Amino acid sequence: MAVAFRLILWRLLPLLLITFAAAFWFNDVQGDSPYVVRNFIPLGLLVLLAAFTLYRGDGRWAGAGKRLPLGVAGFAIPALGLSVYLHYAYSVNLNGMFTDASHPYRIFQYLPIYTTVAGGIGFAIGWIIGRNA
Repeated sequence: MAVAFRLILWRLLPLLLITFAAAFWFNDVQGDSPYVVRNFIPLGLLVLLAAFTLYRGDGRWAGAGKRLPLGVAGFAIPALGLSVYLHYAYSVNLNGMFTDASHPYRIFQYLPIYTTVAGGIGFAIGWIIGRNA
């Protein structure tokens, strides 16, 4: 069991580093916005899903089949990708997207809901593809 636990931590380490880097960057971009902590929710769900997948596979990504790893990838692409893209767009005011907005930081109020729902849809698609593979 100790070997499997170390293997899970070792395989989870890159994802943890990416999510911590994204969380610190989200905090930097949002500054004193009251919605900073909310935007960590999709990142935390991604880490929990990945840890559960590795746990079920005894430290291997595809140890329990292809459904969970493809589901995690399906969750990560929209959840992490959309969050990072919109934080980038906000930080550089991409194409004047936030120029005329009266409260531009409010995009972060509902962003965790959008990204979690999109991630759930991506998870379902990955799960279905993994079931048929």
